[in-house]
Formats: sequence, C-alpha cells, structure tokens
Amino acid sequence: MEEIKKQFSDKALKDFKLIDKAVGVGDEQAFAELMERYKRPVYHMILKMIRNTDDAEDLTIEAFAKAFKNLHKFKKDYTFSTWLFRIATNNTIDFIRKKKLNTFSLNTSFTDDGGEAVTIDVEDKNRNPQDEAINTQKKELVQMFVSKLPPKYQRLVRLRYFDELSYDEIAKTLEAPLGTVKAQLHRARELMYDLVKDKKKHI
Repeated sequence: MEEIKKQFSDKALKDFKLIDKAVGVGDEQAFAELMERYKRPVYHMILKMIRNTDDAEDLTIEAFAKAFKNLHKFKKDYTFSTWLFRIATNNTIDFIRKKKLNTFSLNTSFTDDGGEAVTIDVEDKNRNPQDEAINTQKKELVQMFVSKLPPKYQRLVRLRYFDELSYDEIAKTLEAPLGTVKAQLHRARELMYDLVKDKKKHI
C-alpha cells in the first residue's frame, strides 16, 4: 500500500476505494460518486473531439456504461481517470470513424490527476470485424438500459441510438416539434445516467 501511496495522488487513491466498494459489494453510492467526479471532464473531452453537444452527451453515457460494466477488470497499475478517459476516447473514435467525421486529430490527450498531460495514441485504421463486434456490444449494453425506461422514452432512444437518426429526422419520424424531441431525449439521458449509476440491479 505504501508503494501505491507514493505513485498516486489522493484523488486517485480515493477512486481506488470507491472502486473497491463498487466492485466488492455493489455499492450504488460508489458508482454514483465515480460518475459525479468524472462526468464533466469526460463530457468536455468528448465535446472537444466531436464538437457536438448532443453526441457528446450520448457518448458520455456510453463511456460510463462500458467502464462500469468492466470495472471488475480494472487494475490499479494506473489511475481510474486514465483508464476511463481511454475508454471514452476509443468509444468516441469508433463513433467518428463510423460517421466519417473529420473533426480532430486521432492523437489526443488530457490532464491526469497529478496534472500530467497524458497522450492517448490511437492507430488510424479502417473499421474491421473487431470494431463491428464492439459496436454490437455497445448496442446490447444500451438496449439493456432502454428496456428499463418508461415506454414514452423507449422509441425516442431507439431511434437515436439504434437507428442513429439525427434530432431533425426523429422529429419528422414522430411528427413532433424539434424542441419536444430534444427535451424528451434530454430527460431520457438523465434517466439512463441514473440506470448506469445503479449498476448492481442491471449487470
């Protein structure tokens, strides 16, 4: 433990304790606190990469869902923030490749707990069968949460996440005002954040 204390900041050590609680006994508050600590930094990093607030919100949810599902695999060889940002970055890059967006350099970086700049190098390559498998897993993960939403939000979320329609396209499909669609999807996102935090009942 002394060696860990020398290597990591107080913030990182606090994260380790929260992870132990979350994984060990399924402590809902530990999941919630981890999300509270990193939701804004993850969102802002993704927003810098894709420059679209709606997509950044969606990708933030996906990043936390994937991280929490795999939290039992986390090893304390590096900080939780490094691991989480890598998951969020790779998930966003997958999104960018799929959408063929040309919005940022594939070499990205963020500031770690100790104030150090951490660079994440990602090989620029075309989508391959492994990418497709990851995308399928991601949809399965989101599907798990969608089924727990109130019925009025389920169709909206499926159109957004599975059919991958834009907000305008969803409004036309549902013959609903664009403002209504945005407001309802915002509320659906908040509910999904709550479901992601409340992991032990869902995964």
